[in-house]
This record gives sequence, structure tokens and C-alpha cells, in this order.
Amino acid sequence: MGDYSQFVTKISSVVLNKGSISCTSPSNIALVKYWGKRPVQFPENPSISFTLDTCKTETILRYEKLESISENFQFELFFEGKPKPDFKPKIQSFFQRIITYVPFLKQYKFIIETSNTFPHSSGIASSASGMSALAYCLMQLEKQLNPEMTGDEFVQKTSFLSRLGSGSASRSIEGPITVWGAHKNVEGSNDAYAVKFPYTIHENFKNYQDTILLVDKGEKQVSSSVGHDLMHGHPFSSERFKQANENIDKLKSILISGDLDKFIEVVESEALTLHAMMMTSLPYFILMKPNTLSVINKIWEYRKETGSKICFTLDAGANVHILYPDSEKEQVIDFIKRELVVYCEKGQYICDKIGLGAKLL
Repeated sequence: MGDYSQFVTKISSVVLNKGSISCTSPSNIALVKYWGKRPVQFPENPSISFTLDTCKTETILRYEKLESISENFQFELFFEGKPKPDFKPKIQSFFQRIITYVPFLKQYKFIIETSNTFPHSSGIASSASGMSALAYCLMQLEKQLNPEMTGDEFVQKTSFLSRLGSGSASRSIEGPITVWGAHKNVEGSNDAYAVKFPYTIHENFKNYQDTILLVDKGEKQVSSSVGHDLMHGHPFSSERFKQANENIDKLKSILISGDLDKFIEVVESEALTLHAMMMTSLPYFILMKPNTLSVINKIWEYRKETGSKICFTLDAGANVHILYPDSEKEQVIDFIKRELVVYCEKGQYICDKIGLGAKLL
């Protein structure tokens, strides 16, 4: 598992009695998927993702110093202005996982106020944006307690803590492209935290667009955590982990060279492989809906007819992320309105693009 003592907070002489910190952190969409993890929150294979811009969580962390160190974590949670008791166990277990690294947690009472710019459980990774936003706020507090912390240390530790809340959250701290998981050909890559893609990204991928079609906004029948666990003993898991490593190599050279046809091939194959893993686990499950398949077929037809560089990817859900170069924005939005909106729940879709990660408000 490795020794991560570099992330243990140094005892500080700075005293902060009360205050508040506000930040936003975006969701992200994996191009090479992570599916399968080992304790605690380590990925079985590396992944690479676009950091999003519009789909994000806004979090306000209010803190007040306690008279003495508490035995338990003291926090209240409000989601979109209302108490959210069913989120509390997730925060509780997150705090338990990170207490070694942020021992000041039991010295404060916290009020966490959080809201999303996208519908919760819409199949957009809200755990990624939510957990990274909370980790980012806590790290801002730590930075005030330890002002000598460098920018690099701050980013690394924030990604490290985010991962302990939700694996994919580690990839939301920076942008536009991040890699999480050790890969022999990606400099600095690590299972413990994500790193910014360390090579020059081709112009073709600058301001890349992601329009998310909300095909199904209901709760998923199988949570991602359960899905990840089903990769243990999966008949195809070792081949899958090998394939993901190979696809990171392919995608690395694609992002540098700007080859959009190869990009389409790797990204769509990864999306379908993710769902193939779900369909071939025991118990097996299908998160795609009939409208997901209709959208995919329409995208393929449109690409064949027009020569467009549009492609799709999927997360662990029914919604479709449509990825395309900025230069095609007008035509693609027109195509979406004309042919794809009919497959979206209440005609809803979200226009997003690649962004730069978490920031202080």
C-alpha cells in the first residue's frame, strides 16, 4: 500500500477559531475507465479523464473550534439548503479514512453546505465533484494552519484525500486532463492520487466539448461501489486491466498527436467495455436503457453521413456524454436538438466542456 506519511499534517502553532471556506470542484468523465478497486480506494487499473467545467459541486465549509478535542466527528450537512441525513454516513466514513492525515478534524465542529449545478443521481459523477469539493475546502483550512505548504503539496494531498472519499474524485482537482493510477509510461502517475496529464496536449483537444444527454435521471439499480467489487473474481478482469493499460498508452499518443479517428475508437471501445464488464459479472446488470442504444446508433449514423468527429462515452449509468471538437459545436448542437433530444428525459441535456479543476470562491 505504500507509506504516505508525507501527507500527515504537521502540528501547527496557528490558531483558527472560526470561519468559512467556499469552493467549487467539477465532475470528470473518464476516457479510459477505472472499474475494479482494491482496499483502500486503490484502482486495479489506471484511468484518464477530461475534467469538466459546468457540472460541478459548490461547497461551503463553516468551521468552529471546539473547547476540547471531540471523541466523534462533529458535523452537520445541508444539500441544496436542506438537511441530508442519508449523506452523513458517507461523510462519516470519509472522515474516518482521512483522520490520520488531517488530525485537526476532531478539533472543529463543521457545517457543510453543498449544492450541484446538475441533477443529483443524474448519472453525472456527483461523488467525484462532491468529495473533491469537500477535500479541497478541508485542505484550504489546512493551508491556513500550515502556511508553508507548497502549491504542489497542496494539490497532491487534495487529490489523495479526494480519492479516499471517492476514487474518481481524485481526478477532479486539476484539469483539463488527469491520470489516476500508476502507469509505466506516464511520468509521475500514482495509485494514491491523480496527476495532470504531463505532456503537451494537441490543439484538437483544446476546449473539447461534452454535451451530456440525460437519458435517465433515476437512481441506478447498482451503485458504482458494488459494481467495482464485482470485478473481484470476474472472469475477464485480468484481461480488462491489461487492456486499460494498453489503452492509456494509445490515448497518450493520441492526445499528443491529435488523431481524432483513433480518439473515437479508443473512447467508444472503453465505454462499451465498461458496460460489458457489468453485463458479464455475477450478479450481472445492465445500466444502459433502450434510449442509450438509440442515441449511440444515431451518433454512428450521423458520423457516417457527415464525417463528423463526434463520439460518445458512458459512465456507470444510462446517460450519454457526447464528445466533439470545439470547431463542430454549432452543427453538433443542431444535431442534438433535431435528433437526440427526443431520447432525453424531459428533453434535458447539459452543455459542458473541459475545464481546469477545483477552485476557491
